[in-house]
Parts: sequence; C-alpha cells; structure tokens
Amino acid sequence: MSYITIEDILETERLLGKPVERSVEIPLTEKELRRIRSSQRNGRAHDITVFIFNGNKLLFIAKPFYPSGLFRAPSGGAYPGEKLVEAAHREIYEETGVIIRLEKYFLRIKVRFAADNDCIDWTSHVFKARYVSGIINPIDTNEIREARFVERSELEKFDDILIKINTGGFRYRSFLTRAAMDILDNDKQ
Repeated sequence: MSYITIEDILETERLLGKPVERSVEIPLTEKELRRIRSSQRNGRAHDITVFIFNGNKLLFIAKPFYPSGLFRAPSGGAYPGEKLVEAAHREIYEETGVIIRLEKYFLRIKVRFAADNDCIDWTSHVFKARYVSGIINPIDTNEIREARFVERSELEKFDDILIKINTGGFRYRSFLTRAAMDILDNDKQ
C-alpha cells in the first residue's frame, strides 16, 4: 500500500487532468524484486515520471550505473505527506537543476513486478511538463550522472539499449516510455 492518498490523486487530476490508465505485469528475477523492495521505504509503491519538453527536445537523465548512451525521463518518489505535484517539482530540480511547469497528468500505469512466488504492485504517475528556467546541472549526483536535452529521434536508440540489457526494470522503463510517447504523439494530432 502506497502512502499516496486518493485525495491527492483526485486533486492532481482536477488540476492537471485525468490520465489514461494502463496496466502491465513485468517478470523479474528475485534479485531485481529485492532491489525494488529496498526502495520501498515508508511503504512506497509509486514513482513520478516527468516528460519535460523544451521545444521539440526532451530533458532526460542518466543514472551512474547506466551504460554510455542511455538516457530516460527523470523520475522519483514523493515523501510521506508530500503531494504528487510538489514531489514532481522537487524531484526534477534534484535530478536536473531546472524549474518546470507541469502541464498534464496524462498516464497512470499500474504495474505488477512479479518474481517466482512474490510480487510488488506499483503505480507510475506520469506527467508532461515544460522547461521554464535553470541550467541543467543535477543536484543529486549520487542518483544522477548526467542530464541533457535529447532529440525525439534518440528515443529509439535508448529503447534498443533498454531492451538489449533485458532486466525487468529496464523492460518496464521501455514500456513506460513507449506508452507515454504514444499518448503524447497522439495528443499532437
């Protein structure tokens, strides 16, 4: 059970729209499941992922353990008692050093990470935002190695890397990014 409240979700929907909902099950190894479980301080069972646009470019991050050439949308978790919108702004500042304006709450993914005889139910809250100001310079350098604007055309290369590595977490990031970009691309039409 996550500490994100239904009241916070409804308020976020009122402010930024009701998201499309998707669900998926991602098979994991026991080791991968333990890694996710280690991030569940205070009962955390969510992430907040933000697709930040500056014109046609997207602001993506690379974690310290990512192979060269792999970037993805920034994400993180709310603290207990912190609202989704507040957490999104804080996480983006920590991971990129920039200020954003949230525009839309457009996707909510309910994922079950499943290993042999165990599972974790998780929710990803996905937002669209605009870059407002600031120099790209990650504050939390323990979590983030690099942040930069990427071209839409680079996303296929990132997806190829995620799929080639073939861990459950990377397969999920591939699923999330493809689902998000499908929705965002269709919104333009």
